[in-house]
Amino acid sequence: MKLCCLQLFNAGQLSDVLVIWQAKESSWDAHCSIDVQLLCGAGLDATKAHLEADGSEDAAEALRYLLDCEAAGDFDNFSVAEEARWRANYHLN
Repeated sequence: MKLCCLQLFNAGQLSDVLVIWQAKESSWDAHCSIDVQLLCGAGLDATKAHLEADGSEDAAEALRYLLDCEAAGDFDNFSVAEEARWRANYHLN
């Protein structure tokens, strides 16, 4: 499931944000293994704006979680390109 979320991250489509969120929230193990950064394939600011505009309960929950993670430093120096590069190298080794 994590690899599928990584592929969606790399596609960078805002329409996939809630798909990744639902996968992340599908179980305790999935929540722990699917990193929050994978929600942000279209960029952090674009993802936050998309979730805010969506208006659904899932989007509000995902946005709250994303903002909490951002405040905790999980997105310090975040860049989509760097995240994609790091994850590609990780899966090659």
